Amino acid sequence: MYYNNILETIGNTPLVKINKITKDIPGTFLAKLDFFNPGNSIKDRIAVKLIADAEAKGLLKPGGTIVEGTSGNTGMGLALVAIAKGYKCIFTTTDKQSKEKMDILKAVGAEVIVCPTNVTPDDPRSYYSVAKKLGEETQNAFYVNQYENLSNRQAHYESTGPELWKQTEGKITHLIVGVGTGGTISGTGQYLKEQNPNIQIIGVDTYGSALKKYHETGKFDEDEVYPYVTEGIGEDIIPANINFDIIDEFVKVSDKDGAIFTRRLAKEEGMFIGNSGGSAMSACIQLKDLFKPEDLVVLIFHDHGSRYIGKMYNDDWMRELGWLED
Repeated sequence: MYYNNILETIGNTPLVKINKITKDIPGTFLAKLDFFNPGNSIKDRIAVKLIADAEAKGLLKPGGTIVEGTSGNTGMGLALVAIAKGYKCIFTTTDKQSKEKMDILKAVGAEVIVCPTNVTPDDPRSYYSVAKKLGEETQNAFYVNQYENLSNRQAHYESTGPELWKQTEGKITHLIVGVGTGGTISGTGQYLKEQNPNIQIIGVDTYGSALKKYHETGKFDEDEVYPYVTEGIGEDIIPANINFDIIDEFVKVSDKDGAIFTRRLAKEEGMFIGNSGGSAMSACIQLKDLFKPEDLVVLIFHDHGSRYIGKMYNDDWMRELGWLED
């Protein structure tokens, strides 16, 4: 048996038990290791769906250019789709993203434009604004807009949700997942809630992001927004892809705790994962008093640790921030 192209290998990623970090907490804790996707992240799933839907609507034509603002992982997935289908790629990203992410995007043929992090979303220099402008000005281009494009969450409704339901034989009681664009938690959470409305859907947010406060009050509080180090989760906007109605609660995780648990998962579980997975693990520990022996808790680990070699896995970087454990 063989696959016809790299896109056919996306999905059906393993579910692996977390043993040491959760040994003193009642319940069974499983990690959905989506770095097993060929682009090493869960975003491969949405890339295929976003482009297929754009083609079906006539928004992307042969020989066209895919334009997107990305923290790195969606760009990688889109680049793989572009290679398989013959498109060009232009991606905008922020200067807080790891160098590894930018180099990886260039390695798969994408043009990468780096924009400042510390500007408002509507600033013409922001990576949102630059991507939108490039989409409008580039001939035969399609601006993906993963934040507003609902094909994002639909991809997880069609793939991630059914996979988890099948892999846990319908026994899942809690889903813990970092929230950025909101596609993963909203699509997966909707599917799981349709199977069993008692499943608890828990979003992981970071300090400096507006999502938790918005979920609790329905109001966007600008005072909640400030720069943070954690990559891939948290937002300074409210993406259309987030379905707040299916999220039962948000947990905030500090930059330091996210980084420390990222490293612990590598050393104690052999799970060499990215920053958002460490944040999800930290959130799980914060919630430890909620769990019962019969609970089956799934944490989604979005991406691979190779994207964070210069950051969370770098002793000098951690030491500079005062986060290195003795």
